[in-house]
Amino acid sequence: MLLAMEFRNEMRRSCSDSYIVQIGKMGIRLVWHILHLLVSMFYVALGMTHVAESYLISSGLWKKYRAFNKGKVRYLAIVVESEEAYQTSNIIKLLLWLESIGVKHICLYDAEGIMKKSKEAILEKLNNATLFEKASEHDKLLSENCMTLEFASFSDGKEAVAKAANFLLRKYMTSTALNGNQEENTFTEAQMADALKAIGCNGPEPDLLLVYGPVRCHLGFPAWRIRYTEIVHMGPLKLMRYGSLIKTIYKFTMVRQNFGK
Repeated sequence: MLLAMEFRNEMRRSCSDSYIVQIGKMGIRLVWHILHLLVSMFYVALGMTHVAESYLISSGLWKKYRAFNKGKVRYLAIVVESEEAYQTSNIIKLLLWLESIGVKHICLYDAEGIMKKSKEAILEKLNNATLFEKASEHDKLLSENCMTLEFASFSDGKEAVAKAANFLLRKYMTSTALNGNQEENTFTEAQMADALKAIGCNGPEPDLLLVYGPVRCHLGFPAWRIRYTEIVHMGPLKLMRYGSLIKTIYKFTMVRQNFGK
């Protein structure tokens, strides 16, 4: 009889503990859902604010964004995630926006070279656009009517590094052998820059680099060309907005730069 009573008491305690655990789990789950709802509402409100802000800027109702020094953006780079690089119509629309803003010299980059394969279709949709490597120095530096486009990919940077390494090997290792000096050479950044320039792979350094895609990085854009470049993540290409583009360029032109190139 005593054993039966102890067994019943133990069962009651187990059931009570089980109810407490279940209530605790339900409480934690409820708190999680409330936090998730609050965060979601915050991002929805933030998105609506950005859309409204973009509309005000693109419509010209926000006065301070009507005029700014576009000349500060002498060379602009656009980095697109490879899957989004197939959105040729959006890329063309983006280039037309930049042309209307007054940006004339642009580098289009994606790691796999998707945009490079579509360059003919892109150039056909743009007025007075030419390839950067085919443009004259006068077109690159002085023309106000001609847009120059450079198409780049990860393989270009990889090939440039290999060529620069071979150039340094031929130049310095050969001279070391002739002089009989067997000490190990340490190449400096300046020597690497000279090697890239000598093989024609140094390229201009963008003032501003815009990243379109889910990740916040330059996706392999040649590192030696972005030493002083401002990098801004713009979000997915399909959600690009004209007002956001103007705001980004405006903010860049308003920053005081205390260094020279």
